[in-house]
Amino acid sequence: MLSSSINAVPILKLSVLALSLLHISSAYADSTTVKAHMPTTDDEPHIQLPEIVVYATAADKRSSTNALGTAATLDQKLLNSKQVASSDTATILTKIPGLNVQSAGGISNLPVMRGLADNRLRILVDGVDSIASCPNSMNSPLSYIAPSAIDKTTVYAGVTPVSVGGNSIGGTIVVETAEPMFSTDSEILTSGEIGTFYRSNGDAYGANLSTTAANDQLSLTYKGSFAQADNYKAGGDFKSYTETGNAGKTLAKDEVGSTAYESKNQSVDVAYKNGNHLLQGTYLWQNVPKELYPNQRMDMLDNQLDRINLRYKSELNWGQLEAQAYHEDVDHYMNFGEDKQFLYGNAKGMPMYTSSETIGANLKGIIDLTNQSTLNIGAEYQDYTLNDTWAASGDGMMSPNDFQNINNGQRQRIGIYGEWEKDISSDWITQLGARYENVRTSADEVHGYQIDGQNNMTNQLRDSANFNASDRQTTDNNFDITALARYDIDSQKNLALGLSHKERTPSLYERYTWSTWKMAAIMNNTVGDGNGYFGNPNLRPEKSNTLSATLDWRGADDSWGIKATPYYSKIDDYVDVVQWNPMANTAASTQTANQYNVLRYTNQDAEIYGMDISANRQLAANAWGYWDIVGSLSYTKGKNKDSGSDLYNIMPFNGSVA
Repeated sequence: MLSSSINAVPILKLSVLALSLLHISSAYADSTTVKAHMPTTDDEPHIQLPEIVVYATAADKRSSTNALGTAATLDQKLLNSKQVASSDTATILTKIPGLNVQSAGGISNLPVMRGLADNRLRILVDGVDSIASCPNSMNSPLSYIAPSAIDKTTVYAGVTPVSVGGNSIGGTIVVETAEPMFSTDSEILTSGEIGTFYRSNGDAYGANLSTTAANDQLSLTYKGSFAQADNYKAGGDFKSYTETGNAGKTLAKDEVGSTAYESKNQSVDVAYKNGNHLLQGTYLWQNVPKELYPNQRMDMLDNQLDRINLRYKSELNWGQLEAQAYHEDVDHYMNFGEDKQFLYGNAKGMPMYTSSETIGANLKGIIDLTNQSTLNIGAEYQDYTLNDTWAASGDGMMSPNDFQNINNGQRQRIGIYGEWEKDISSDWITQLGARYENVRTSADEVHGYQIDGQNNMTNQLRDSANFNASDRQTTDNNFDITALARYDIDSQKNLALGLSHKERTPSLYERYTWSTWKMAAIMNNTVGDGNGYFGNPNLRPEKSNTLSATLDWRGADDSWGIKATPYYSKIDDYVDVVQWNPMANTAASTQTANQYNVLRYTNQDAEIYGMDISANRQLAANAWGYWDIVGSLSYTKGKNKDSGSDLYNIMPFNGSVA
């Protein structure tokens, strides 16, 4: 039934208002409510108007810190209230100070925390470590979950507890869907939600459906959603032409090309509860038939995810026990979309196929040592396999072979951690943690389009031979150590301090892409800047040492608050780039500006520092809801200490008021 309604999406546009009202009433039934009725006496009949649910935008104040001041949390109500503005989960999270996005497709923007993004962040969705399986990071982990499916999101920036850290130096984003529902007796519980949205710019619209049937032991939930949009419009004409690279296709002068998208998500969740034990299995399927990219050479013309996630949770006499196993397959296809040139002679585009398989398992125990202290211990395993192949096209330079960008790339992570938290006194809370990870990466031999005897101006034969002769297997031993403390100065002020050492193994794309040929290199680009990038098998893990402090000051009645967090990170072996001379196959002796270049990943030293400030003031609280003003300021500065240049892709000084 769902696929039928998804395919009939034009019909839904006629009922946007009705469905929106239904969604508000069902999704926010536990929010502040207002009931209006006619004045009556005891003897007079009365008319009661329908219940009106008010959810104020000022509920942004629901972004709160945890006990140690290292995290901010957004709940489902806030996420849903922002869905009308964006279908991209990462963009919605920018309500958190210090978090912004690196623009990409309509549902695949990359989160950036204090100047660090993409593979430098750990992103967990229901405990699953997802990885972007694309040379352009088009299928970013947060793109696999629609905002309507999220129950809670917790963001840890900088100094992150080791229990949620691992193979990252910038922070962690933890996304959780709703816990399964059960009835309180043997009766059958049924529940459902339906919602929709429409945005006029780009004719963007979508819908979501959730339905549950459960008794006191067994729960079954189905969720489905879709979102799609055409190209959006700028505020006015920003170009003097209407032609595109696609013959016969024109775009209005105010239309931003390659910004259309379409996405479909479905999941089935089965849960069984027996006393304090919960066993849950989830199957998640996503299909993205189209997501165009204005800042990439390629477009994503198909992406399919299949994920099975099994979780077990138990409340025991000594604490909590959690176990998890998951399996994920991704099939990804890129080519030139409708707004880009498709034919190059007899070559029909540049078809690029990526497939990956991820297998993982986690085991965690939270032990109550005393009433004032807990011990969090755990072990994690993940095996990731990646194949990235570009099919031959035409009979020119993209033939006769397929181009193996990464052949049987593998990354295996095995990690253990321990984390001790203690209330030293009524004023002091401390947390100490350590994590060790063994990370192994490897890749098989490769070849390009060309065969022996062909013109070698593209250097494919030379580059593949050099890569195949190199050591393509590396084992890293990474350590993560964190110390956190919070001191309550008084009932209105507290100070949190954090110190951490974190290490990250370079990604498979950073280590094992190999071609210096400009046309191939520009296809390996996770930052969308038009340059070409290729890998370095000799890259060492990044090592980051971070110090941060947070002062949180609130009014006695919590009607106002201000929080400031300065931070500093020194990063050894930061993965940056050097400009490359493809013909000489060495670092360029002269730096060339104002043009697209070929760049090679290399280790250099860097530092990042800055400050995040947020404040809120309650203007009114009455039967109509909370009315607040919320503001934030963020400043981040990054410097490459070897070259003296600024670090790339860092958000300038910025602020917001809402």
